[in-house]
Amino acid sequence: MLVGLLHGRADRAGLEDHLDELERLMETAGARVVERAVQERDAPDPATLVGRGFVERLGTRCAELGATTVVFDDDLSPSQLRNVEALLPENVKVLDRAAVILDIFATHARTREAQTQVELAQLSYLLPRLAGRWLHLSRQTGGIGTRGVGEKQIEIDRRLVSRRITRLKRQLAQIERTRRLRRKGRSGVPTVALVGYTNAGKSSLLRRLTNTDVLVEDRLFATLDPRARQLELGDGLVAVVTDTVGFIRKLPHELVAPFRSTLEEAASADLVLHVVDGSHPSWEAQLEVGNAVLGDLGVTGEHVLVVVNKIDRMPRSRADRVCRTVRGVPVSAMTGEGLDGLRNEMLERLLERGDLELVRIPLEDSGAVHRALTSGSMVARRFGPESVTVALRADLDRLRALRLSEFRIDRWGTGETSGGEGHDADLRVPL
Repeated sequence: MLVGLLHGRADRAGLEDHLDELERLMETAGARVVERAVQERDAPDPATLVGRGFVERLGTRCAELGATTVVFDDDLSPSQLRNVEALLPENVKVLDRAAVILDIFATHARTREAQTQVELAQLSYLLPRLAGRWLHLSRQTGGIGTRGVGEKQIEIDRRLVSRRITRLKRQLAQIERTRRLRRKGRSGVPTVALVGYTNAGKSSLLRRLTNTDVLVEDRLFATLDPRARQLELGDGLVAVVTDTVGFIRKLPHELVAPFRSTLEEAASADLVLHVVDGSHPSWEAQLEVGNAVLGDLGVTGEHVLVVVNKIDRMPRSRADRVCRTVRGVPVSAMTGEGLDGLRNEMLERLLERGDLELVRIPLEDSGAVHRALTSGSMVARRFGPESVTVALRADLDRLRALRLSEFRIDRWGTGETSGGEGHDADLRVPL
């Protein structure tokens, strides 16, 4: 049974949307929802969140329906959890949204990093909720070397959990150092990060773009571990595309820090594709959640390209309206529609990076063409009928050393030059 609380200025439609998402979470966790219950109050009840009488009615309804679990959409404090459990029948388990998300993460974690992150989040969630979890919390017998009558078992358990949390944090720090070394090893290759709300179609898009076998399932949080694949964008440009864990509303604060390292793939990427499910009724709210997380990571502006996915599920007029609103690129990861346009946009964005110099050289100047193509700094090249355009990982001094500075241009698709030899002004806008 799902339980929602409507209070203050919250609207009923927004609450139902949250409960829809909670139901998807429960289905992902392997449960079946039999009923929803909504309580309207002026303010949350400090003792039980929804009020003692409402909880007692929940217990009666659970007995009638045979429900074995009550799940609250809002987080319950340790005292609220104990009070609700005391008012419900003994065979009814009480969970909140945070506990459900942690359970899903624990089920889907596969790599050592994800398993370490999940265990750390679970222990951080469990630590303040230890009281009343076991029946062996009586005070230990005193003796030589002890203070007073001894130490409570719960204090021992808390100390053990705290020590384990400290060890896990050290392990995660080591994992993050290894991740940074891997990123440094591929620093010469442009990187693209896929981010977005959970179940927006990031893994499907990665699979379609790179033609690789990537797990794709219609469930929340199917991806917990960053997965990198190589993508050829044309003109000789090869990028590494990384899938990341999905965003969600009301993410447990215990998960924010452990999974931040996973999302740091986005912070260090040359381009971020923010994937939005344009067919979802609450796509705007989901976009805001993603923008808030990216803002916390310092990822904003031209660094982000919005991709409106699942256009095959909505009328063309709505897809056009959504794309205009967010200035996004329309695609369908299911049918492949719009992927060519997305690749072209990715190519243009990556070649506008601040650490690249663009030159366009007439084909008759064979010496300059040879120097550009064999310099060892080439990222991409495009041959035209009369010239070749080359993107070089270099600065102006390097171009002067190669005698190529007179061929500088501002953008990949234009023929405008930047002023020739000795002109220090770079008119391009770095990402």
